[in-house]
Amino acid sequence: MTEIVLSIVMLAAIALIAGAVVLWRRTGEVRNPALMVLLAAVAVANVLIWTLPTPGGTAPIEQVRAAGDR
Repeated sequence: MTEIVLSIVMLAAIALIAGAVVLWRRTGEVRNPALMVLLAAVAVANVLIWTLPTPGGTAPIEQVRAAGDR
């Protein structure tokens, strides 16, 4: 289930970046597309936090899975 959530977050980040580019090109507006790119960066950072391994060698997502198996 967590893989699905992380995949959806990444797809949303890609859609946000694409939407920001389209909005910027159509309207010339800067603030809303910049906020969309910032939101995409936060989403990608969250995915990285969950998937990158800690110094101990396990990723937080693996720790959650292990806790659910108990």
